[in-house]
Amino acid sequence: MTQRAKIDTDGSEAEAVGPPVVHRPAGLTSAEVAERVARGEVNDVPVRSSRSTTDIVRANVFTRFNAIIGVLWVIMLLVAPIQDSLFGFVIIANTGIGIIQELRAKKTLDGLAVIGEAKPTVRRDGVAAEISTSEIVLGDLIELGPGDKVVVDGEVAEADSLEIDESLLTGEADPVVKKPGDRMMSGSFVVAGGGAFTATKVGREAYAAQLAEEASRFTLVHSELRTGISTILKYVTWMMIPTAIGLVISQLVVKDNNFKDAVARTVGGIVPMIPEGLVLLTSVAFAIGVVRLGRKQCLVQELPAIEGLARVDVVCLDKTGTLTEGGMDVTELRPLNGSDETYVRKVLGALGESDPRPNASLQAIIDAYPDTVEWRCTEALPFSSARKYSGAAFSEGNGEDSTWLLGAPDVLLQAGDPTLTEIDHLNEQGLRVLLLARTANELDSPEVATGARPAALVVLEQRLRPDAADTLSYFADQNVATKVISGDNAVSVGAVAGKLDMPGAANTVDARTLPTDREEMAKVLDENAVFGRVTPQQKRDMVAALQSHGHTVAMTGDGVNDVLALKDADIGVSMGSGSEATRAVAQIVLLNNSFATLPSVVAEGRRVIGNITRVATLFLTKTVYSVLLAILVVCSQVEYPFLPRHLTLLSTLTIGVPAFFLALAPNKERAKPNFVRRVMRYAIPGGVIAAAATFTTYLLARHHYSGEGALEAETSAATLTLFLVSMWVLAIIARPYTWWRLTLVATMGGAFLLVLVVPWLQDFFALKLVGTTMPWAAVFIAAAGGLLLEVTWRWVDRRFPA
Repeated sequence: MTQRAKIDTDGSEAEAVGPPVVHRPAGLTSAEVAERVARGEVNDVPVRSSRSTTDIVRANVFTRFNAIIGVLWVIMLLVAPIQDSLFGFVIIANTGIGIIQELRAKKTLDGLAVIGEAKPTVRRDGVAAEISTSEIVLGDLIELGPGDKVVVDGEVAEADSLEIDESLLTGEADPVVKKPGDRMMSGSFVVAGGGAFTATKVGREAYAAQLAEEASRFTLVHSELRTGISTILKYVTWMMIPTAIGLVISQLVVKDNNFKDAVARTVGGIVPMIPEGLVLLTSVAFAIGVVRLGRKQCLVQELPAIEGLARVDVVCLDKTGTLTEGGMDVTELRPLNGSDETYVRKVLGALGESDPRPNASLQAIIDAYPDTVEWRCTEALPFSSARKYSGAAFSEGNGEDSTWLLGAPDVLLQAGDPTLTEIDHLNEQGLRVLLLARTANELDSPEVATGARPAALVVLEQRLRPDAADTLSYFADQNVATKVISGDNAVSVGAVAGKLDMPGAANTVDARTLPTDREEMAKVLDENAVFGRVTPQQKRDMVAALQSHGHTVAMTGDGVNDVLALKDADIGVSMGSGSEATRAVAQIVLLNNSFATLPSVVAEGRRVIGNITRVATLFLTKTVYSVLLAILVVCSQVEYPFLPRHLTLLSTLTIGVPAFFLALAPNKERAKPNFVRRVMRYAIPGGVIAAAATFTTYLLARHHYSGEGALEAETSAATLTLFLVSMWVLAIIARPYTWWRLTLVATMGGAFLLVLVVPWLQDFFALKLVGTTMPWAAVFIAAAGGLLLEVTWRWVDRRFPA
């Protein structure tokens, strides 16, 4: 059937061969397009997947803590030697690293976004062609098919059973049937049928333009990790302000010191209170994660999605396109009720030709039974996930008219029909079965399937993804529950899952028997793993039911029927070959269409969260001991023991360098909630012990040393204790040990030892241990502090489990 025609309204038949009677609008001409471009009537809203370069620089440079440190740095440059200003250069380096890494991530994301960008089909000069969304002009005629997203506002010009889902805009889940002249809103998408619409609003005037731009932008917000860090920083700021004021008064007013030295020690007390590297390191860790995933053709449309997927404990999978490849093969045709196989093949060929946008099942039928007869399609009913079948009416060329349906046997057949038993046996083998049935009713009748007479079974074999079994095994090993939620027959879905050795595949549930009560549904979902005959609305309800039981849910899918569930899931994952609608609402798009990429995303998220939690303890332990030391100094009315150079050295060796390596190390531990609580339960006792041990050494040294150079000797002894306790904290954080972690800790210790023994480094950092009594006392106090640290943290583990 090389040409299709329709019956004219007066009942006469249009010619079977040659151009169709219904003339399609040709769309704009090239001259009209050029005219509109010149007038600026172009869809100029940028589809961005990442922050602009200006935003990245601004976010990394203009921070509250950078402003505080910048002021202190300028003061130090004026009153003290350059070595007391090293902390300023460290901040510049950290900020530069943060900017460079985010720019790398931006480049990766922007490149991937171009690959995954929707390409609407626009008709110009009578020819349909795919163009970039940004090239659409006012008045363009845009063609639509199932799964296509409406990218600009417009008015329907052509409609062939066109059904539009506007739920992302209106919240109304039921599809809306559109007819010529009806309004189309950007942000909606096609669930069934096809047609074309004329663009009436483009660019920023379109209804959902700002919403779409905002939704597809690379973000750093709505993340438990970043929210937790912001909460910590807020409390740190409030703690820091009164402590810093007290320190300033103590050092400049109460103590009659050399003014410049007093300023230097005051700044030395304030700077370490700021966990400035923590925010930067978090951004760097996320950015590097984006680059790593980008190399695996994984587009992270929202940065926290990396973190979110690491917290997931339930993954809901759509069978088609996830466990199975998109393509299918017809393996058998079984005529029913005495139907002639040759005639059935003609019907199937005609049905294939009747749909301009066939799905995977119909494409397999088209490949197996090419259309060769001059039948004419007089009416078509596109496939819909909600009704589970498609149909078409034909004029057979011999004066006969017929209407056919093709779809799910258990939907088209009455319960108890003996054919269903035959179908069950096929489904148990993992085969997909479609029923071809003839109906006497009109296609537009709600009762079209009632009384349909079965003509044949079409048996299809789905191609299993070669990597699906390993991926399911990975999730099982990681204690992540997998649920297959499919619109196909439950037994067939279970057989496919069984071939992949998926846990729970033997127990399948027909979603038509699921309770509607959310609590009851959640119980069934917790107890079972494979669900068939699930409607799009049920997918959404199932995600909500799982979330109501405290689960963090990821949903994968590639079809229009998955959109609502993808939108409501904690993390939506779409295949790159999926519909425009699914790619638009998903946070993660697998451009290589490989379900096997998901473990990489999970692993990357766990690496980021686990490691940031680990290194956050280092940063915040420093903040706690710095605030406590300042308070102790104010209360004791003594000189602050450290110059900025001392704390810059300690921060670099015990926090800065180790944190960078630890933040990028592999980490497979599943992400746990309560980030702030988990970090502070270690940081507070660690900081208290470090401050107590250091101040004890400092007071002993003040009694031990006297005369010229006493303050430098006291500072050196206190620095030794603080370094050793901080190293002990690092050694605990670095567990479990590997060769490179032991090497890292040993290298940091060796670097400090080098400072103590090389004369010019001693002078540069003003560190020189005097005598043997006090240095050994400092080591003994640090050892006692380290042992107390071990005991305290083990007690915390038991008393306040994560």
